[in-house]
Amino acid sequence: MDTDELYYMATDLLKSLIATPSVSRDETAAANIIEETMRKLGFEPRRHINNVWAVAPGYDVSLPTILLNSHIDTVKPVEGWTRDPYLPAEDPQTERLYGLGSNDAGASLVSLIGAFAYMGRRPREYNLVMLASAQEEVSGRDGMEAVVTMLPHIDMAIVGEPTGMRPAIAEKGLMVIDAEARGVAGHAARDEGVNAIYKAMDAICRLRSLKLEKVSDMLGPVKMTVTQIEAGTQHNVVPDTCRFVIDVRTTDVYSNEETLEIMRRELPGCTLTPRSTRLNPSSISRMHPVVRRLEMLGFEPFGSPTLSDQALMPWPSVKCGPGDSARSHTPDEYILLPEIRSAIAVYTRVLDGLKL
Repeated sequence: MDTDELYYMATDLLKSLIATPSVSRDETAAANIIEETMRKLGFEPRRHINNVWAVAPGYDVSLPTILLNSHIDTVKPVEGWTRDPYLPAEDPQTERLYGLGSNDAGASLVSLIGAFAYMGRRPREYNLVMLASAQEEVSGRDGMEAVVTMLPHIDMAIVGEPTGMRPAIAEKGLMVIDAEARGVAGHAARDEGVNAIYKAMDAICRLRSLKLEKVSDMLGPVKMTVTQIEAGTQHNVVPDTCRFVIDVRTTDVYSNEETLEIMRRELPGCTLTPRSTRLNPSSISRMHPVVRRLEMLGFEPFGSPTLSDQALMPWPSVKCGPGDSARSHTPDEYILLPEIRSAIAVYTRVLDGLKL
């Protein structure tokens, strides 16, 4: 397929995906479209739940393997849409294509499929795998996590998300921690009991001033934010329990487990229970060949505060794709059609002749 054919294939595919509701955990119809598309392109797709992947012909176990990945699921439409979120609509004057998931991350997905279709049959010194994953928007266990062990050995991944094609070479991780301070109940009218709210306040003040020693060059410091608090049964009872929630955005200089251990040392009067430690921060060297090629094409590396399937990948990865993160999860979401054409060209230029 030539570049025009790849572009029209990609935009037609994106319109089909926009017209197919695929909210996280309900992506079956979209997965069917991706599976059918892969077959039409001459590949042999595999599927687990609603994750679909294909290995380019000529797989050689002695060669390194690159994974191309983006997701097929969307968030639910937010309030404020002025058009049908499931009706793909082009504006010829602005060259916008409107529709839910157009920017996040449908444009990345179809552009990567276009690059895969082009590079899949060209001479390469590496193996190439394309994966359309499910449940990315909710970090669900039936998405990326479910297929990591089913894929061939992967040496690095290019993850499609709206970054304006700038390579995100570091990405923050996430922990949500349920914290609990314990006191002793008593009557509020008498000098008795140990107020758990005051103990929690001391811990929260400590969190506000806590600065971890190492700071990421790309992501800055680890960020810890108390977002919810709950205590007390009635006005005249000194509460014996105060619970609060801490949103922790980790960086590539600490793992989630390391960050949690530091917090436990610094807050000895509280019980800290993470809901999960699986959404880890990630990073890749600025000198990696893929990053170097993107930089030579004029795209400046940066650190990303937003999560993606990178958090569940055990191999190095770089995040880059068409679109703008500021358009994601917003009313009247759109992608500029020239962004798709450009993304296919950039992906193929990065991959063509690449040596790992």
